[in-house]
Amino acid sequence: MTKGQIEARISEAVSKFEIEYMGRGPKDIKTFINQDLVIIRIHGFLSISEQKLSETSHGIKLIKEMRTALFESARDYLESIIKPVINANIVSTYCDVSTKTGEKIIVITTDRNLEA
Repeated sequence: MTKGQIEARISEAVSKFEIEYMGRGPKDIKTFINQDLVIIRIHGFLSISEQKLSETSHGIKLIKEMRTALFESARDYLESIIKPVINANIVSTYCDVSTKTGEKIIVITTDRNLEA
């Protein structure tokens, strides 16, 4: 597979993951492979109620805590669906959300250069 095909397959897998495990599919998702990094950028993942809740600092804290807990509980599954696509071992997976922009970033580090 080409780099673009691998990136597209990762985006499809993560979109399915978002629907199944996070309860909502993203409006847009893009995956970028850069050497031993896989960067997944997701837009439009917040629900309408989360968008409303994000209007206060306490609400932002609650959203981040809940989304982090959900992600951590499903991390092994996410890694298990991405590993066969990239054909590499996953060293670590990171995730952060922005309630300001409605964006989520997932960064996966691997044990080898995926562009080689």
